[in-house]
Amino acid sequence: MTKALARLAEQAHPAFPVTIYYAFKQSESEGNGEARRTGWETFLEAVIRSGFSITGTWPMHTERDFGVKSGTNVLASSIVLVCRKRQENAPTATRREFLSALKEELPKALRLLQAGNIAPVDLAQAAIGPGMAVYTRYAKVLDAEGNPVTVREALALINQVLDEALAEQEGDFDPDTRWALAWFEQFGFGEGEFGVAETLSKAKNTSVEGLVEAGILESRRGKVRLLKPEELPGDWDPVRDGRFTYWEAVHQLVRRLETGGEMAAADLLAKLGSRGDTARELAYRLYALCERKGWSKEALSYNALVQSWPEIARLSQEGKAPAQTELF
Repeated sequence: MTKALARLAEQAHPAFPVTIYYAFKQSESEGNGEARRTGWETFLEAVIRSGFSITGTWPMHTERDFGVKSGTNVLASSIVLVCRKRQENAPTATRREFLSALKEELPKALRLLQAGNIAPVDLAQAAIGPGMAVYTRYAKVLDAEGNPVTVREALALINQVLDEALAEQEGDFDPDTRWALAWFEQFGFGEGEFGVAETLSKAKNTSVEGLVEAGILESRRGKVRLLKPEELPGDWDPVRDGRFTYWEAVHQLVRRLETGGEMAAADLLAKLGSRGDTARELAYRLYALCERKGWSKEALSYNALVQSWPEIARLSQEGKAPAQTELF
């Protein structure tokens, strides 16, 4: 494989990228660590050894979850790698320099990916592109002992910085939402002790009473829990809400999308206005959290919201004109 890719790199025109289509098998996607190691990481190593730098990784949903014949090992997903020939005079970097460059560039790339409305389920895979673009711009990345930083280690650092960048986006959220995120990570929509909730509220500059007032929390008999989307009020209006939270905005959007479709969600998004972009950031953050916890039902809801966002946004814009016309 390395020899074949090296021939591609030799003949590649510098003005155009080379795209390589890579397909996972289910055993590779669902298998143990070594199965994954012999697939995706080995292939990335072959691409890099051949003289390519990787500038993009784009997931594609092209496969069914069952084969034509029962029991066959079908494909799980497909990825397009965007590559260019690496500079012959590419420098060597230390692990610290590589990590520093990642922390500088990956958060910016993350916002571009989110602005392009990439599905949360694909975000980690797509973020490998700009991350590997940093890694492969160097001839070598060496650790403190002078040993090469492997592809596996580079991927781990990319995922670490991606998690940090998603966490930093919490600075855009209100205190109640930051509390809800921290609580949700520990308890989900389940119950927890009032004392624990109160202690956390002090750290997040809010209070349990305030969270109940905001309409996102239930507190009784020494227990508290976050309200599920279906438990939120159906007549919620963000314009009239005296204690607006992005947490409620996202879950109201989820509720409306699941019960009334894209048009119902669009009506609410129109009322959110510019706050809708921050709500979408929260949906990404919640999906990443649920995926890490293995909460598939909740993850599907947040992923569906982001995937539907372009159509919801279009409908919300179209819905403004008729409403204004009716006033006249």
